[in-house]
This record gives sequence, C-alpha cells and structure tokens, in this order.
Amino acid sequence: MKSSLLWALVGLNALLLVSFIGRFTPSSIAAAPVHRPADYLLIPGEIQSGSTEVVYIVDTSNGMLGAMAYDESARQLNVMPPISLNSVFSITAPPR
Repeated sequence: MKSSLLWALVGLNALLLVSFIGRFTPSSIAAAPVHRPADYLLIPGEIQSGSTEVVYIVDTSNGMLGAMAYDESARQLNVMPPISLNSVFSITAPPR
C-alpha cells in the first residue's frame, strides 16, 4: 500500500515537473496572424426621390461599400450588396 502510494506521488511529481518545464520552453507551433476587426464608417444620407433615408457603410479595412435603407411602408430593411471600392477607384494608365 505504501509503495503504490509512493509511486503514485512520484508519477504525479514527474507530471508536474514536465508541465512546469513546458511552460518555459518556446513552442514551435506556427500561429496564424490575428486580424484586427474592420474599421467601419457609417454615413447617413437621404434619397432625393422619396422620404427614405439611407445609411452608407464603408469598411475601410477591406475597401468595401454597402448601404441600408428602412422602408416604412413595407416595414422592411433593404440592403445593398457590397461593392469593392478598390475596383471603383483603381487608376489605370491610359493606352498609348
């Protein structure tokens, strides 16, 4: 009984020693870079043809533009599919 308890304590101490040493050794696991959350600009606007108001959403990190409008008569939120601002503002050289 005493010898089995002694070996259990020796095994537990060895496990604790290995986990303690493992905390201080550098790991060789390659970590993926952590991406920060996107920065958003919300710009209110009005549509001239009606009484609907629009919120333009600009994702400055990914270069995307979207919009949302609330239609009071239908009681629904209309969403514009996002477009890439990089393709809109890309500067191409004129042909020679």
